[in-house]
Amino acid sequence: MRIIARMNVGGPAVQISGLMRGLGPDRYDHRLITGFCGPDEADYLETQAPDVPAMRIRGLGRAIDAKDDLRAFAELRRIIRDFDPHIIHTHTAKAGAEGRLAALTIRGNHKLVHTFHGHLLHGYFSPPKTKAVIAVERQLARRSTALVSVGQQVRDDLLAAGIGRDEQYRLIPPGLSLPPLPDKQAARELFGIPHDSFVIAFVGRITQIKRPDRFIEVVRSVSKRSDRAHFLVAGAGDLASLIEQAATKERLPITYLGWRSDIENILSASDAMLLTSDNEGTPLSLIQAGMAGVPVVSTNVGSVSEVVENGSTGILCGTDSEGLAKALTDLLSDPTGAAVMGERGREFSEARFGVSRMVQDHSSLYEDILRN
Repeated sequence: MRIIARMNVGGPAVQISGLMRGLGPDRYDHRLITGFCGPDEADYLETQAPDVPAMRIRGLGRAIDAKDDLRAFAELRRIIRDFDPHIIHTHTAKAGAEGRLAALTIRGNHKLVHTFHGHLLHGYFSPPKTKAVIAVERQLARRSTALVSVGQQVRDDLLAAGIGRDEQYRLIPPGLSLPPLPDKQAARELFGIPHDSFVIAFVGRITQIKRPDRFIEVVRSVSKRSDRAHFLVAGAGDLASLIEQAATKERLPITYLGWRSDIENILSASDAMLLTSDNEGTPLSLIQAGMAGVPVVSTNVGSVSEVVENGSTGILCGTDSEGLAKALTDLLSDPTGAAVMGERGREFSEARFGVSRMVQDHSSLYEDILRN
């Protein structure tokens, strides 16, 4: 049984869909249990993976509500009793807590696995709330059979916080594939971008942890240095209006697309990918950029350095906007160097982040758990 709070567009949903498709029915009878996305989120199952079957539970989504959470908890217990799975694999913090607690209240020999697609240790909550999150995760880790981390830095941060033991962890990087890329000029015409522009893409949820305010500062700085820079923003979230308003009021060179399912057009139109986050797990947008041969400029946070090789496939910076702006300007002024970075990124990403490798890594983990 696989449990996640919601299948909103993002890294966890991509990976879970790959696992649901890749773990064959000859060996696996597996169920996906999830909640509903919020009004400001795109649902990955509806938009990208309608072929992936799922059971929906009300109250299992993003919001914290005592009454809804209790209902979801009771429903999880009922499903676990009826299905009686060998392995219960939870993803993301809320589902990890509710799913594992539900399993622990039912007699049986269920093996508990939880994946940390990132963590909530930095940049999400106040210090008292962060301490509470750590305390809960420590207790749940003690009762878990195995813990999966999508990146080495994510695992190291969790261990440093006393969450789990080193021998419990299995490092399984994300796995994904890209649709064929269309012609660059055709992609730019689709978005109304001049052909001679240097296009910088920003893809992902537009929330506080992604720092849209820092992104806007970078746009301002790069625009002063070059009139060729054009920014293409694809994503949705509670802070999307910051980017829209800044683009309109300041006449910044930003094309805001909202959420898009055609990542292949965005990548084909782009010369660089920008990430301005305060914290990350293993960002799929940067892996996708690598697979498309698009060099990356990013803050060096979380496990980004495991996706981008600094100076080889992209440029990693601190969290100051001026450093990010300079890195983008350097790429803009050196198209040959940018193209070399992109090609290295393609080779690196395709070798390390394929779907079949991710599926096989999970299958091996499950076999080890059951064998032991």
